[in-house]
Amino acid sequence: MRITVAPDRCVGAGQCVLNAPALFDQDDDGLVTLLADPGADQESAARVASGLCPSRAITVHEG
Repeated sequence: MRITVAPDRCVGAGQCVLNAPALFDQDDDGLVTLLADPGADQESAARVASGLCPSRAITVHEG
């Protein structure tokens, strides 16, 4: 699994950080930043964070 983020699409809702704080953070402007690709134990949290993102700024790539 690999994750990409599009900070230019981010609206700063923070759902990613709330659901997967080991994977995501927000910069000084409140926009998503990726901290790390998920380990096996974080894959579910990554999918949830991606699904909850209101602007679809997070994409999970399987495989």
